[in-house]
Amino acid sequence: MYSISKEIIQPIIKLSVDKPEQEWRALLSDKKNRFIFLEEDGEVTSYIHLKDLSMNERNDGNLSLKQVKQYAVPISELRTLTENLSFSSIFQVLGKEFSLIKNESGTITGYVLREDLIVELFKLENEDSNLLKVLLMFIPMGIFIVDNHGVIVDYNESALEMTRFKANQVLNQSAESIFDADHLKHVFQTGETVLNQIQVTNESGILVDYSPIINEEKNVEGIVIIVQDLPMVEQMAMELESVKNLNKDLNAILSSIYDEILVVNAQGKLIRYSENAIPEFWGADLKDLVGKNIIELEKQGLFMPSVTRLVMEKKKKVSVVQETPTGKKVLAVGNPVLDENGEIERIIVASRDITEAARLRDELREIRKISEQYKQELDEIKTQEQLSRKLIYRSQKMEDIMSQVHKVAKFSSTVLIQGESGVGKEVIAQAIHQLGARKDRPFLKVNCGAIPETLLESELFGYVKGAFTGADPGGKEGYFKQADKGVLFLDEIGEMPLRLQVKLLRVLQEREVSPVGSTDAIPVDVQIIAATNKDLRDMVAEGSFREDLFYRLNVIPIHIPPLRERHEDIPLIAFHFLKQFNELHGSSYHLTPDALNLLEAYTWPGNIRELQNIVERLIVTADDEVIDASIVGQVLKLNEPMTKVKPIITNIMPLQEAFEAVEEQLITQAMNIYKTTTKAATALGISQSSVSRKYQKILSRKQERENISIG
Repeated sequence: MYSISKEIIQPIIKLSVDKPEQEWRALLSDKKNRFIFLEEDGEVTSYIHLKDLSMNERNDGNLSLKQVKQYAVPISELRTLTENLSFSSIFQVLGKEFSLIKNESGTITGYVLREDLIVELFKLENEDSNLLKVLLMFIPMGIFIVDNHGVIVDYNESALEMTRFKANQVLNQSAESIFDADHLKHVFQTGETVLNQIQVTNESGILVDYSPIINEEKNVEGIVIIVQDLPMVEQMAMELESVKNLNKDLNAILSSIYDEILVVNAQGKLIRYSENAIPEFWGADLKDLVGKNIIELEKQGLFMPSVTRLVMEKKKKVSVVQETPTGKKVLAVGNPVLDENGEIERIIVASRDITEAARLRDELREIRKISEQYKQELDEIKTQEQLSRKLIYRSQKMEDIMSQVHKVAKFSSTVLIQGESGVGKEVIAQAIHQLGARKDRPFLKVNCGAIPETLLESELFGYVKGAFTGADPGGKEGYFKQADKGVLFLDEIGEMPLRLQVKLLRVLQEREVSPVGSTDAIPVDVQIIAATNKDLRDMVAEGSFREDLFYRLNVIPIHIPPLRERHEDIPLIAFHFLKQFNELHGSSYHLTPDALNLLEAYTWPGNIRELQNIVERLIVTADDEVIDASIVGQVLKLNEPMTKVKPIITNIMPLQEAFEAVEEQLITQAMNIYKTTTKAATALGISQSSVSRKYQKILSRKQERENISIG
């Protein structure tokens, strides 16, 4: 057993992590201290080799305890000895830079440096001359002993194996012939240890430590040179090379990224940046800002706001647009890097100059606005072109009507179009739809006089499953539902039965429909455009049209004058139809001026529809492509309305019988011509219900007469 001298046992300098002293940073800046031991919960748990801290960090008054702990090494990695060393313990100690010393009760009392222990062994050599040789022989690392003249006076076998020298090549030879002369000179002159020096000797790599042997007078008596074999050096070199490669990869990645990348520490100081910096934003070279606090730059007014400050406050990813006093705009995205305790270790800031992008975005927004305006104008031109193919006019009356149509189209008000048959009421309704905001939504047309009363209700309002016999099992949507968000054109509104007028009134008032067979109301958004060739005011007076419905429909009245009241439109419309038929038949018919004058002089009881028929008849019947007034005159004469001929009674009969006979003939003839009771009633000038009732009686009497004749 060998007792360690009390003189070489160094005291433990403790720094409490739980309750650090106010002047704890002074321990770091004291040059006498080589190691600082961290104490947690009353126990020494780790240590810091102060050489790992740079002098700037050791003297930094803002250095936090958390940053210091990053350099801590667990004491479990150290050798722990008692004050009395066994022979085997000495071998273990020489492999470490220092070892902890415990007393008999197990309390750490200090530590002993490797070089101090070797000097102690020199002192013990007089007592046991074999001790040093045995130690040198069994230590796993290579050891050379150099005297104060720089001559190698001793070594172990491991040293020869690692350096690949023979004994006669090293013993009593100058150490400078094998090892670095500058390092040897430095140790002799300063008494400082030189560690971790890589050297290639005899084509073998070794790691060399130079430790001074100091006597009691603090003079250097010699040097212990410790060498480690290549495998350990190779491993360290490989790790170092791996770190270098990672660093190269990181720099390559950063240089290839378009954005500016900044790495900021937990205190907000810039510690790293990429090559693609934005110098115009910072007003300086970023290399001059390394180590400076980014938040302080915000306070100086270089930019607003600081994404670093926002990340530190919120501890999550933050995106902001920063702007400098010069107008430079930068999109900055800050990402925090958190430790295991959820505290910020680093902040990665990616920034991109969007000044030009912002300008282009504003320009694009303006271009889009102009483009949208052009699109609207183009749509209007297309709509006008489409309408111009249907609406042919030159008269002031039609000009005034079209001006009204343009105004009405901007709203969704109910419109009532009145005018004689054939004046173009449906075309005006389509113009309102095409010029309005609902042009991309449905436009549906319903002829109220062409659909039987029994079907009109289900067609308009729809029906639910099982509403009536023969109904579609899945139910059906009515025209109101189908035209939702669009326009519903109700032609011949005067022919709508009174019972359905009530339901139509509810739709106009409540904006909802109730399908046949259902009590649930369905909301609809439909613009109603109604049309009629009758005087609804007279029908209201007669009681055949509801007064309240009339006022609901007559919100925006439009009256289309007949063709005889706008003669200046006749030539244009005639040329329009003539062009259509010429294109259809591949012909080139044209009208002479006299023919046009004759067309203008005609009264046109059938209006535009009659004019279209006359033009077609002229083309079909003309022998020559030049159509003159004589041809037009003949065709118009055939088209003149027939004068009414009163029936001639040749036999005397009871007045009632004569009345019934005439009535039967007229109703039968009207039904044969017009097919429907509604149109027959219009021609006869009586109500539809009267025609229906009387016609059923006529059919019954006819059937009875046929049965009698057969019998």
